[in-house]
Amino acid sequence: MPDKNSFIKSIQDGYSFKGEKIKIGAAMLDGVVIPEAEVFLPLKTMNRHGLVAGATGTGKTKTFQMISEGLSDASVPVLLMDIKGDMSGIAAMGTINDKITERYKELKMQYSPAKFPTELLTLSEQKGVRLRATVSEFGPVLLTKILGLNDTQGGVVAMIFKYCDDNKMPLLDLKDFIKVLQYVGNEGKKELQETYGNISTTSTGTILRKVIELQQQGADTFFGEKSFEVDDLMRMSDNGQGMISILRVTDLQDKPKLFSTFMLQMLAELYATCPEAGDVDKPKLIIFIDEAHLIFQEATQSLLEEIETIVKLIRSKGIGIYFCTQNPMDIPASVLAQLGLKIQHSLRAFTADDRKMIKQTAQNYPETTFYKTEDLITQLGIGEALVTLLNEKGIPTPLAATMMCAPRSRMDILTDAEINTIVSASKLAAKYNQVIDSQSAFEMLTAKLNQAATNTAEKQQTTSKTKPEESTLEKVANNSIVKSIVRTAGTTIVRSLLGSLGLGGKSSKKGSWF
Repeated sequence: MPDKNSFIKSIQDGYSFKGEKIKIGAAMLDGVVIPEAEVFLPLKTMNRHGLVAGATGTGKTKTFQMISEGLSDASVPVLLMDIKGDMSGIAAMGTINDKITERYKELKMQYSPAKFPTELLTLSEQKGVRLRATVSEFGPVLLTKILGLNDTQGGVVAMIFKYCDDNKMPLLDLKDFIKVLQYVGNEGKKELQETYGNISTTSTGTILRKVIELQQQGADTFFGEKSFEVDDLMRMSDNGQGMISILRVTDLQDKPKLFSTFMLQMLAELYATCPEAGDVDKPKLIIFIDEAHLIFQEATQSLLEEIETIVKLIRSKGIGIYFCTQNPMDIPASVLAQLGLKIQHSLRAFTADDRKMIKQTAQNYPETTFYKTEDLITQLGIGEALVTLLNEKGIPTPLAATMMCAPRSRMDILTDAEINTIVSASKLAAKYNQVIDSQSAFEMLTAKLNQAATNTAEKQQTTSKTKPEESTLEKVANNSIVKSIVRTAGTTIVRSLLGSLGLGGKSSKKGSWF
């Protein structure tokens, strides 16, 4: 039987951090909570990313909610991707019940209900602050990766962006991009070939189909103005708490292309705009991505490489990314290797494949003499998880089977009335929810084509006016039938005259003078 004192010492030594930290629970031994074996998350290493995994109903989302509360109290802004729609309750006061009372009694902690400063964001027509980005902000490289284009097609996209830059035509939304794409394949093909080289009609057709596919997932609502400024994700409330921005994307579960498009653009924008931070005492922003498999579900290889690169580099900006998924294998191995914190809720072994996956998952955790990890993963209860993370020196902490703290805010969704109250009071909603339709490539090209058509019509009309109208005699003379009759009559008369002079027809030897 494992020694309790050595277990407590192991956990206390492994989870005693300098600087600010968040308590997430207490470690368990043989299924019994040991209150002295407290488990903390150090803010100093929170930018090293992480993973929360486990079967449905094991408490993954509530773990996100509870950690977000601790970050907000520590003045760290949070962005939550709410796929299932059950995280908005963080804006409302929690209520105590028998289960919470029992849990906090085991943890020897006091439960204090609280609510947290919240912004509700949306990518669609749902209530909340509208998030948008322009096509120009994506740029040719990122747009090529999103659309899954080859090098030749990517070259056409780059040429379109160059043409629009040279001609001061903003690409704001997808209708702008489609209009230019149609123009370079038809009326403007000759114009662009003279400056930028040959353009394949096949390539423009393929790109157009890819853009339409993106439109069908609702991208028209995302591309456009006013562009969301990522600095607005890093705000503090009036009382100094970090703002918790909840992106409500419950209607994007069947639109993984749009979700991955938004995520990649946002991460790229954060990386491009945020200065290097180096080692910071606490992160500038933490991003929690629920149902993270949606990002990778339909991603091309180039898109996966782009996400992997950003995940590797963005932590130097003081930003941490935390993925939540049922199966750790949903996350590509190249991304999984970058994650410092791992919180593993229970997994279920119903099939041989399940058991194989559980065995592989157990091998990703530090070895311990206190648990048989492979067995324990299937025995954890709701709100219990295996925890390990990297300490300040980059060394993994001891594996701790942890009884997690419960969220202090409401563990349920907001009502429509509560959502309306939050949105109506939001300064960001007033800033971003106004409809803007600036003059852009679509309007400029349409005007250009209309002017060209008008000029052609006027030229034809001018030509017809400058030509004098024929007289009746000229009309008769120019008639083809009259011309034929005149021509025939003339020929007959000439022949008759020549014949009378002996110069017409064939010569005859009988009549010759020689």
